[in-house]
Amino acid sequence: MKRAKVGVVGAAVLLSAAFPSSAANCATANQGACDRNAAGSGKECALADVAAGRGGDEIELKKRLPEIFAKCAAHYHALDAAAKPLSKDADGKDNVPHGFIRDKGVLDMRDVYWWASGHLAGAFWYLYEATGDAFFRERATAWTEVLAPNAKVTDNHDVGFIMYCSYGNARRLLKTSRYDALLLEAAKSLSTRFSDRLGLIRSWGAVNDAESFLVIPDNMMNLELLEWASKAEGGNRRFDEIARSHADVTMRHHFRQDGGTYHVLNYCQKDGRVQEIRRGQGASCCTAWSRGQSWAIYGYTMMYRETKERRYLDFARKLADFAINNPNMPEDGIPFWDYGAPGEERDSSAGAVMAAGLVELSEFVGGDAGRAYRAFAAKQLLSLSSPAYFSEGGEIGHFLLKHGVGFKPAGSEIDTPLVYGDYYFLEALLRFAK
Repeated sequence: MKRAKVGVVGAAVLLSAAFPSSAANCATANQGACDRNAAGSGKECALADVAAGRGGDEIELKKRLPEIFAKCAAHYHALDAAAKPLSKDADGKDNVPHGFIRDKGVLDMRDVYWWASGHLAGAFWYLYEATGDAFFRERATAWTEVLAPNAKVTDNHDVGFIMYCSYGNARRLLKTSRYDALLLEAAKSLSTRFSDRLGLIRSWGAVNDAESFLVIPDNMMNLELLEWASKAEGGNRRFDEIARSHADVTMRHHFRQDGGTYHVLNYCQKDGRVQEIRRGQGASCCTAWSRGQSWAIYGYTMMYRETKERRYLDFARKLADFAINNPNMPEDGIPFWDYGAPGEERDSSAGAVMAAGLVELSEFVGGDAGRAYRAFAAKQLLSLSSPAYFSEGGEIGHFLLKHGVGFKPAGSEIDTPLVYGDYYFLEALLRFAK
């Protein structure tokens, strides 16, 4: 859970308040113990075995795609109708729907600085891409253009999520450059959080905080904005240098030997060492928070796409293999909210992000391994489009996916729809369709 609005209590403060004890923050000396505990935990199976017998899933998913997109479109027609009257608060400020408050039966509206505010607009852009319906283009434009103030945000890393999922898709689908200046400004804002000394983008906290330098794997997703900006007219190769540096340093420190991720690392700004591990949104410091793992799979695959550096592809495969072969991965391919919390809540958003990453990864890897990644993603997407995860009518406010988990250790957003889960579900379906 992350907050983007200046002057509002941020996620780093929330983490500190939620986890004041050593249960949340592990001494750096425990990093090796986590590696030893995790080592060898994966199933001993070849990737080719994952694809065995899964060809039927791909055939079934291809057959069902028109029906699935039609259902998604119907849901978002209804969601838009419900959200429009709530899109201004009492002070006239813009709000966007983030989720659904089940016990009150109302949409969970957040201000435009909320970290996931761009995913709603992006979902409408994806539905326009899937259907060609002008309604989705018009509503995507409306939900996008209220986000413009985020281009100036410098107090967190989520400007990449907010601006590229919305304006990035707008410029791609409309084939326009009218949003380029905003996107370049957003890239510059994100770059202000980069430390030349550490080679990292600070995820949370003030840029002048001398005590903490917090980094999370979610940050890999924001690098796509920088890679675009490095290639855009009027852009600068410095953005690419920042993105590669962050990806490389994160690769060295943020993952255990088996490929499982930590959530929050706190770096010492004097010598660059990891001075603290925090469990953050995960179950513990020695387990892998499932959505964080999915962010990383997706992020390193994206970095390979943008740079063609082989190390990013190889690392994306290691991260994907950790998840696919994990002994706690359920049969339907939708992870528990943490890989160290079997039997607890699933996180549909983690499954959706992972599926989107795996479809793209499969294209780059090719061969039997590539087919195995694609087959696993097809299984995940069939699961997510089944009644077990896909909502009926307005049961969750017309969002698509049930059973998301936002921030369980803080008691927030447990077994609920999450707009970013919908966004990456639609993206994964579109990638699969191509």
